[in-house]
Amino acid sequence: MKFLVIVQDLRISGTSAGIGRRSLLVKIRKAYPFSQIDVHYLIHRNTDDRLDLLPVNSIKKHIVNVKTPTYITFLNRFYWRLFHVSLKERYIYKQYANYIAEINYSNYDHVLVTSSGINHETILALHGLPILSRANIVFHDPYPLAWYVGTKQSLSNLDLFRLKRTIEVVAEAKTCSSTALNMSHDLQHLYAAKKKFYTLPHQFDASVFDLSDKSQVLKKSKKVAISYHGALMFGRNIENLLVAYEELLKENPKYIEQTEIILRVKGEGVSKLKSRFATVSNIQILDTINFSNSSNEQIHESDIVVILENGPLYCNILVGKAPFLAAYHKPVLCISPEKSELRKIITDERCIANMNDVSEIKQKLQVLIEDRLVSQEPFYPFGDYFSEDNFKLKLDVILQDTTYVRKN
Repeated sequence: MKFLVIVQDLRISGTSAGIGRRSLLVKIRKAYPFSQIDVHYLIHRNTDDRLDLLPVNSIKKHIVNVKTPTYITFLNRFYWRLFHVSLKERYIYKQYANYIAEINYSNYDHVLVTSSGINHETILALHGLPILSRANIVFHDPYPLAWYVGTKQSLSNLDLFRLKRTIEVVAEAKTCSSTALNMSHDLQHLYAAKKKFYTLPHQFDASVFDLSDKSQVLKKSKKVAISYHGALMFGRNIENLLVAYEELLKENPKYIEQTEIILRVKGEGVSKLKSRFATVSNIQILDTINFSNSSNEQIHESDIVVILENGPLYCNILVGKAPFLAAYHKPVLCISPEKSELRKIITDERCIANMNDVSEIKQKLQVLIEDRLVSQEPFYPFGDYFSEDNFKLKLDVILQDTTYVRKN
């Protein structure tokens, strides 16, 4: 079996998309150990991505020049007003399309095209190319960004242009899928799809990462360390967790002596959090660190790891942290809106709480702390959702769908 995979992000740090795409390649290899996997990696700037760690037969890295010529920028001012089409975006898509058009895809049994970032260039560049009818496209996030739950960006006329182009791509693709159940449901309707949107969840596999750097790992100073590493954005709420924890500290001196919270965060409201909880010595709010250090700190120094879903009302994406934590069987506390992706996946009720309910967060946090004070037994909050068997089952369903196959 021969796979052609077109990806946009294989970075090893600073991006959940890169981590997920690298792990996807490993999972394909494990699911089909004797297959041929050839990768075309399209990226707009050169980065050190340790491509040597990826278990593929070949990988070609293309640096796509997305700098728009001055004349395109000038003409776009008038062209957009007259025709409601962005020449600038079409130029960028064309740069990606030029590379994709040169790929000889006819000898492959399966073609996978995955998106990354907020602009989904690899998917939108397929517009009008013959390869599209053979492509299994995988959306990692909703597109355009205005439909991303928790974003503050308002819908623009340009977003409607982007939506129209996406609808046209989806209509001609062999299959479509996303990384989350809720997202697949939403995108199928948003893109007016006449085909089923499948779900191929994010994956994690440590074998494609170099986790040897431990130079910035903070050793825990209490028996039970609770941590969150990541960004504060898209309506994610960490403050209610800290309020709940502060109440536990006031109610029981045992928690002052034996527990701590370590946050490594960036994004919205970090300064406000530092000011609000400056007098709580059991709470440390620190800068983020690279993926290797962050992974080691969460794996070896954290007893309970916090997941923040987007909010405040709904989350239709799968956060990349979930498969990572599932791989290490860590106790998690997922702070979620009332309707969310992880509410469909997490099977242990101790591990999920309403982001808007401080009392529920407090109760769930206390239960997990008490467990970790007396036990180090592994947790399986996600069941077998991120297992290799489940991945292969889901990928097989996608690959075997021949409903929209057309000969070129």
